[in-house]
Amino acid sequence: MKTFCSRTNPTTGVLEWVEQCEDYDYHQEIARSSYADMLHDRDRNQKYYVGIRAAVARVKARGEKVIVLDIGTGTGLLSMMAVTAGADFCYAVEVFKPMAEAAQCIVKKNGFSGKIKIINKHSTDVTVGPDGDMETKANILITELFDTELIGEGALPSYEHAHQNLVQERCEAVPHRATVYAQLVESELLWSWAQLQPVEVGGAHLVPPPDVVHCAGAHSVCDIQLSQVSPRSFTPLGPVCTMFSVDFSKLVSSSFQSHSSQFVAQSEGQAQVVLSWWDLEMDPGGSIVCTMAPSWTYTVPEKAPWRDHWMQSVYFLPEESRVAEGEQLSLTVCHDDYSLWYSLQTHRQQKPRPLPSRPCCTCQAHLVWNRPRFGELNDQRRTDSYVRALRSVLKEDSVCLSISDGSLLPVFAHMLGSRKVYSLEHSRMSRQVIEQLLEANSMKGAVEMLGLRPEQLTTNDFGEQQISVLIGEPYFSTSLLPWHSLFFWYCRTALASLLQPNATIMPCSATLHMVAVEFKDLWRIRAPCGTCEGFDVTPMDEMVQRSLDFCESHEAEPHPLWEYPCRALTPSTAIMTFDFTQQLPQEPISIQGSLPFTRAGCCHGVALWMEYHLTDDITVSTGLIRPVSEQGECEWTRHRKQGVYFLRTPWERSGEDGAAVSYSFTFEPGLGDIKMNVSVESL
Repeated sequence: MKTFCSRTNPTTGVLEWVEQCEDYDYHQEIARSSYADMLHDRDRNQKYYVGIRAAVARVKARGEKVIVLDIGTGTGLLSMMAVTAGADFCYAVEVFKPMAEAAQCIVKKNGFSGKIKIINKHSTDVTVGPDGDMETKANILITELFDTELIGEGALPSYEHAHQNLVQERCEAVPHRATVYAQLVESELLWSWAQLQPVEVGGAHLVPPPDVVHCAGAHSVCDIQLSQVSPRSFTPLGPVCTMFSVDFSKLVSSSFQSHSSQFVAQSEGQAQVVLSWWDLEMDPGGSIVCTMAPSWTYTVPEKAPWRDHWMQSVYFLPEESRVAEGEQLSLTVCHDDYSLWYSLQTHRQQKPRPLPSRPCCTCQAHLVWNRPRFGELNDQRRTDSYVRALRSVLKEDSVCLSISDGSLLPVFAHMLGSRKVYSLEHSRMSRQVIEQLLEANSMKGAVEMLGLRPEQLTTNDFGEQQISVLIGEPYFSTSLLPWHSLFFWYCRTALASLLQPNATIMPCSATLHMVAVEFKDLWRIRAPCGTCEGFDVTPMDEMVQRSLDFCESHEAEPHPLWEYPCRALTPSTAIMTFDFTQQLPQEPISIQGSLPFTRAGCCHGVALWMEYHLTDDITVSTGLIRPVSEQGECEWTRHRKQGVYFLRTPWERSGEDGAAVSYSFTFEPGLGDIKMNVSVESL
């Protein structure tokens, strides 16, 4: 049976309906799920195993039959650990049907079918009784319901229901307890992801609108690999505080709660950002601890376990405030059933402030610009490149049209002297945010905002004038992979009849770059597991591979590589060029070639990014921000995601044996994407 799926064509920007197999959605979910990352997390697995053995022993010591409830069983790994530890029976609950079927296969393959029952339901739908899903309530509750924010996957409502309906009153829980920690810091880098800063444009300053400055921002957590944020990038204003703990062996409440921690400021600075993570204590005594703390909290940072399924959290305070060294501060965390948010109170505030509700954007800027985009707009070096390029192409009589989403370029063009500036903005919110910015800088009406698609525009929209300068960053909110910003090329082509014969196009061209890499850790999300803590989980490997083959065997996927260290094993090379001074071709553009290995290592795949040539001598990169080092270290921009194409099987190169990465790329304008095939060949 076939089904129709909506898809935005990256090149044309048009919403298309594509016929897909009825299983397409769940294959996509499995292919992108990174289930393997959890199973490769030995620190997590081993501590769960030790905690489970201890819980089973405690119940047996009470002379009770051990009945386990495992909520969110996934592969069934924790249930198999429980039975191996001596549990009499285990009910394993998994709501995602393909995963439940894989768990059934894994349990059978490992010989546990008689002692583990897979229940394909949400735990809140599970029934207990002679005719129920469970014959009796459990006395051990095992769960893995956590996300980077701890409670974001609905852990609290699930625990609350389980204690009320599915487990005995004196049940053991693995994990037994979770504790949330936080640290107040000042960080120009991190704060630049939350608020628009004043921008210098040719000696003048562009200031953010008051509504943006005073907005509490987006409500969602910023989850990142905090280990990759250098301690030199922030100043701690206080110690690491214990904010609150949740005892999972007792009835848990999913209602609103708040918790505060008092401390003395250890340095002077701007209170802007809260860094947060959590620990799991697998036993009541707290002797078995699995921590999510970033590597720089470790005495030996290299010993910190890597995991992508649980990272760390960054929370932005509703407003920044100055604190003095030695000042008494109170940091408060609030949470509902799914999310956390923080606020700060100083001793100077005579009356206690009411607890803030969950942050909500009121200025619209935080809905238009995501956090990396804020960082991009606040990058003064990047702005300087665009200002230099604009100065070289703009004239006093220029009629300028900007094509990008939520871009400041049209404002820059006006400030740099363009006679008339238009901006093509499809989003009503984007138009309103830019208009707020213009008004805040006494430039109301300086840029005429157009809400049409490029093919709908006529000379009437430009006062019967032709466009002399077409500009773009390019940046589009619908772009997932680097080359999706080739929508700019489509727009340039659709506007061809409205451009002056000698019109300037900026950027004039773009190049797609590639380098073969060895990942320090990211490879784990794609590596098959085989066995995990002695259990055969190959049915899961096979399920993931089937889904990869089904929908993306020749696709790259987006990753912010600044969070995932890698080494270059080949030179960094431009492999495709897109000439924006010419119209978008009707026929596909294809290229084939190879890159020789110049360093030994394990090649996990290739990294891909775009570089935009604003002028002949000014280039902006969405990937590497400086040349690869002698040792192969790569430094990536924090503003954009790069494309990663994983090899089916990693390739190990040692010594001087000759080999190269062979590639084939085809850009298909009609599909709006690049088809690719990458492999390693011996020379």
